[in-house]
Amino acid sequence: MDRRELVTEAAKARSRAYAPYSSFAVGAALLGKSGRVYHGCNVENASYGATICAERVALTKAVSEGETEFQAIAVVCDTAEPVPPCGICRQVLAEFSPRMEVIMATLRGECETTRLDVLYPNAFGTANLGGGDN
Repeated sequence: MDRRELVTEAAKARSRAYAPYSSFAVGAALLGKSGRVYHGCNVENASYGATICAERVALTKAVSEGETEFQAIAVVCDTAEPVPPCGICRQVLAEFSPRMEVIMATLRGECETTRLDVLYPNAFGTANLGGGDN
């Protein structure tokens, strides 16, 4: 699957976003190592802390179905400039594939591509947990 197709899939996912509080709908399409695409949209909640981002929806769907290695993620918003994943999403994605490609796009066709380790260098990981007494 090429970048354009993955962005198209993310835009489709965005159409299902539940964003009654922010009106900021986001769609994500996560490409697994297997070639399968997992879709996600943001799902807001009146208890704001219970809100989940599109990227984490796609990731949790993938992991719950047995996929834990990823090639790329596309994130689509209706903004003037492409928007990167938030910090929490970067951390969660880095748990699985810290060097995955990140494609950020708008509904108007603006697109930027980078790698997760460039967006989120020195991510907290298992090496940081240590093995000694805390």
